[in-house]
Amino acid sequence: MRAMRTTELRATFLANSIVSWLCSVLAASLRGGGALTGTLLNRHALLATCIVLLATASASITPVSAQIPPKIPGLPVFGKPAAAAEVVFADSRDQVEVRAQIAHANVAPGGDVPIAIEFELLKGWHIWPAEGVSKLGPNAEELAEFDGAIRTEITVKPGAVIDPRVQLNLTFIRWPALHAATADLGDGPKQFGVYEGQVAAFIPASIASDAAPGTVEIPLLVSFQACNDSGCSAPADVELMVRIEIAAATTTAAPSAMFQAFDPTVYRAIRSGATTSKVIEFNLLSYKFSIDPTGWGFVALLLIAALGGALLNFTPCVLPVIPLKIMGLAQAAQGSRARCFALGVVMSLGVVAFWMVLGSLMAFVQGFSSANQLFQMPWFTILVGVIIGAMAIGMAGMFTISLPNWVYHPQPNHDSYLGSFSFGVMTAVLSTPCTAPLMGTAVAWSTTEGAGTILTVFGAVGAGMALPYLVLSAFPSLVESMPRTGKASDLIKQVMGLLLLAASAYFIGAGLSGVMVEPPTPPSKMYWWSVAAFGFAAGAWLLLRTMIITQKSLNRVVFGGFALVMLAISLLIGISQTAKGPVDWIYYTPQRLASAQSEGKVVVVDFTAEWCANCKTFEALVLNLPRVARELNADDVASIKVDLTGNNSEGNALLKASHRVTIPLLLVYGRDGSLILNASDYTPQQVIDAIDAARNTARNAAPASGE
Repeated sequence: MRAMRTTELRATFLANSIVSWLCSVLAASLRGGGALTGTLLNRHALLATCIVLLATASASITPVSAQIPPKIPGLPVFGKPAAAAEVVFADSRDQVEVRAQIAHANVAPGGDVPIAIEFELLKGWHIWPAEGVSKLGPNAEELAEFDGAIRTEITVKPGAVIDPRVQLNLTFIRWPALHAATADLGDGPKQFGVYEGQVAAFIPASIASDAAPGTVEIPLLVSFQACNDSGCSAPADVELMVRIEIAAATTTAAPSAMFQAFDPTVYRAIRSGATTSKVIEFNLLSYKFSIDPTGWGFVALLLIAALGGALLNFTPCVLPVIPLKIMGLAQAAQGSRARCFALGVVMSLGVVAFWMVLGSLMAFVQGFSSANQLFQMPWFTILVGVIIGAMAIGMAGMFTISLPNWVYHPQPNHDSYLGSFSFGVMTAVLSTPCTAPLMGTAVAWSTTEGAGTILTVFGAVGAGMALPYLVLSAFPSLVESMPRTGKASDLIKQVMGLLLLAASAYFIGAGLSGVMVEPPTPPSKMYWWSVAAFGFAAGAWLLLRTMIITQKSLNRVVFGGFALVMLAISLLIGISQTAKGPVDWIYYTPQRLASAQSEGKVVVVDFTAEWCANCKTFEALVLNLPRVARELNADDVASIKVDLTGNNSEGNALLKASHRVTIPLLLVYGRDGSLILNASDYTPQQVIDAIDAARNTARNAAPASGE
């Protein structure tokens, strides 16, 4: 208890220090010579802003014991009595032993060395075949495919860099032949292809002809899920370190009997330039399609990534800054069309630069696999909020004050190259908590490939996001109708600035909530009232100034009506985000998930975070709908929430096991543990249909091992 209290005090001190710094910067102008226009109004606005931000800091660390769900007992390891005192979460490593062997102890430069990844399974257990090889083996054409299977996969450990002395040909892995397992999944008995017993997959590796002698280390990651005739264990990842000794000559000793199953002609195919296909499945709401990322398929993949980047501009994370940039471009176009285009190009470079830096982190920094990891570091989320708040105050124009010159450095002036570049970076940073349709799948696939592929795909995302601004700067006539100067222009800046202050409160609150999060305890959500307060202020200011600025009835009706909508939405946000909600969520631990599956329940897993705006959108517009919530609260359904606001290592492990790197994400598991739905975007009907399909999977319907 004392340790928790100390943590709370430290978090309070951190929060108040940050906000006090912002307020002291603003207050600097009130001491000795600060030039104010509308002094009384600005003093009151300054005071109100500081009070709301301090409230955000305090609310973010408010204990929320009332939101903590009741504990659920864990699931004993398969094969142990249910009444055993020790409860351990059973994952697939309990049933499958994975190890690596190389064909030769020493390999000469220019030599070939196959690597065997051996799977040894307990009797009665099997693992699912790798992607794209369901038709491999005798009579394989007669085998059915199980869409819900979590497939076996061998990749380089995320973040690891392969020694250039070795060529690892993961696309040419030679997988073992399949065994037949019979099961009835609701449409009659069928035979499914599985791996069982003792099998091996072979990775063809080669040593560079100019390789220097020494030891080469290859860090691999093997992912799989073990099932038997009564259910499935949790998916598992096994890390393997393969060491190859480069020597003057290849060892002539015969390799172990296991390598007799390896076909060396694969090296001939590799050197001939042949390729293997790895189809990428996309799911856009209810529409599914696939792309082979080889040849022209890779071009199509880049176009999809660019489209996803463009759609990021329409997410809640980015929308508030778009009018500000359009107004900046309109003002720049007055002076020179060429300068307007140049500023647009520089801003676009800022957007692309951020995405390239993010891609570089994923390609070259070990252990970094997604932008989510940045926002799981509370200091980063808080820093983003502070920067946005400083920029918002400068852009809004409500505080027309004279401050020290260094205060204006973070303010992105639209008519300067540095300002445009900074604005592009800020726009891209704002987009990272959101995920656009299609983009997540393309980015997730790229992280399994080489550094060049990662950077190319991330560059495509950045280019797609920057494209609308580039087009507007190239054709400034498209933004001529936007007000450039005057009271209307000032009002737009002020309203957008208040909305950006809402975004600032959101990031600061989410970051401070992450400081206090100890999973599975849910984070505090009271800071949403601070977000709502800034949104309410924006609506109220728009309503007040509209009535003062314009006498036209139409303008008053249109903009006044829009202001009333903003007021209502802000109030609704505060109420809905802090309320318990219609769904009785269970906060994730491996034991709670295992317990629900052991009881034969349908399991729905929702990945979310306080900094994930898209997650909040899907929760409000899909999961909280009465007809969906009714299904999620059913007695035979366990609704589990994985909150990644802070450093939730167990939640991240489950996300990784689901072959995803971004959220939002919704998983639906059948009563037999099979995966029915794995989607980052979904409709209410898709969720209901997935739960119905999961109910129809009998607890003993997982394919039994063939004898």
